Amino acid sequence: MNVDGYVARGMVGRPVEDPSVPQRVLVAGGAGFIGSHLAQRLLGEGHFVRVADVVPNEYFAPEEYCSEFVEADLRKVEACRKVCEGMDWIFCLAADMGGMGFIHSNNSVILYNSTMITLSMIEGARQAGAKRFFFASSACVYNEANQEDPNSADLTENLAWPAKPQDGYGLEKLYGEEVCLSYGRDFNMETRIARFHNIYGERGTWKGGREKVPAAFCRKAIASTSTFEMWGDGLQSRSFCHVDDCVEGILRLFYSPFVLPINLGSSEMVNMRQLAQLVMSFEGKDLELDHIPGPEGVRGRNSDNTVIKAVLGWEPQISLADGMRRAYNWIKAQIDAEIEASGELDIETLYATSRVVAQQEPEGDEFAARAE
Repeated sequence: MNVDGYVARGMVGRPVEDPSVPQRVLVAGGAGFIGSHLAQRLLGEGHFVRVADVVPNEYFAPEEYCSEFVEADLRKVEACRKVCEGMDWIFCLAADMGGMGFIHSNNSVILYNSTMITLSMIEGARQAGAKRFFFASSACVYNEANQEDPNSADLTENLAWPAKPQDGYGLEKLYGEEVCLSYGRDFNMETRIARFHNIYGERGTWKGGREKVPAAFCRKAIASTSTFEMWGDGLQSRSFCHVDDCVEGILRLFYSPFVLPINLGSSEMVNMRQLAQLVMSFEGKDLELDHIPGPEGVRGRNSDNTVIKAVLGWEPQISLADGMRRAYNWIKAQIDAEIEASGELDIETLYATSRVVAQQEPEGDEFAARAE
């Protein structure tokens, strides 16, 4: 990849001259995991923050993360236009998604719901006259052919094309990037795109089937006593980025003049066996790994951070050990609270395994999508 050329092509937008000036901000999908942390950060910096989502956040009180919460079906352009009205900045993190236990079995519902959200949000933002629009993309956009070797998995931004993304979720995100780039070229609205690489941390989904591997592994380390369940051989590799680093990266990119898609992730890659050993060490455990059939995703994926360092002079800073310890402590507190509330709880039966979420259908007005 010609990094200098990619950086030069991307540095054509207008930066935010003074990010400290209060703005009216919409975080679409702001009751979701990443969105709620982003909204809390923006609120703390003095902005008016409207959050639009289908349900309130489960782990934040409304006053902790937003000035105003609006319940809205963001698949509908009219609803999106209404929540965008009067807003200067739009952060679009709304999507129907989850971990491999969900996206593997729900390609159709993800493609329908997330495509409708992306199109409606950016068109609603345009109609409402928003100045800047951020789109949350994903490392799932990358061509699967470049992710077959778990030991050689660095992905530079140019490797999304020619396209063969992972599952319907990756396809929708790649399409969303192109929509965002087109709106940025055609209309007077600055657009920014970040490709998230496996974001994890506290105050996010940790049970029920939509959780991602860091939360699932923390839960299993706490609940398991004899073996540690793992889908596949455990040699598939990933990097994981703590949500605080993700929020920092979103804002640095949003304020910058860079308009092309950019990786936002840690470059600290591990395989699933190593991740399991790390979280088990928090419990002082060394359980035998129980390798069972299950969706595994691609064999290897790591964030190449050459571009983000060149553009922002920064990359994610939180080590995997430190970030996972934070996530583990929070999940342990949730389980301890459940045990205390119930008086007696068989946590091994409840939490030592993962499940594939049953296939769903796109819903009508009773929209139940989750956010990033």
